[in-house]
Amino acid sequence: MSKIKAAVFASGTGSNFEAMMESVYLACDIALLVCDKPGAIVLEKAEKYGVPTFVFDAKQFPSKADYEKVILEKLEKMKISWIFLAGYMRIAGPTLLRGYEGRIVNIHPSLLPAFPGMDAIGQAFQAGVEATGVTVHYIDEGIDTGPIIAQETVAILKEDTEESLKKRIQKVEHELYPKVINQLLEQK
Repeated sequence: MSKIKAAVFASGTGSNFEAMMESVYLACDIALLVCDKPGAIVLEKAEKYGVPTFVFDAKQFPSKADYEKVILEKLEKMKISWIFLAGYMRIAGPTLLRGYEGRIVNIHPSLLPAFPGMDAIGQAFQAGVEATGVTVHYIDEGIDTGPIIAQETVAILKEDTEESLKKRIQKVEHELYPKVINQLLEQK
């Protein structure tokens, strides 16, 4: 039996994409990387793992609906069943949400609902809280507001810098995301 096909959407370095590719076991084939930043480091990682890419520049489209329609066509053509966001710095619009309702998952570096949006690690660090963490959640129309699937706490240590905290959060992300993906897909 062939595995479920999934796409990863990423905009940056792709550390979570790489963690998925390096995972001992993943209940899906990462069949496509979608990237909105031509030249992003994640594209080099996709090439290293032999994962096809679809790269677009949102400024080249009249609207979000227009580029999401092109993405949907690509996903459907490749028979992609699930989308995993991994540092994708765009808000999913209605076109994508309707096409993959209940099958778009994101990872966020905080214990949502605390510190949604950009620079969640910096927000937590500046707020002086004792702990933050990682949340895996479904995507909805809001910014990091979808139903939570899993969370893991990361303590903020007295000696932490933003960079040391980020490294410890990423370590948790790289273990938690593949585990949650497997749990989700093996339930289906």
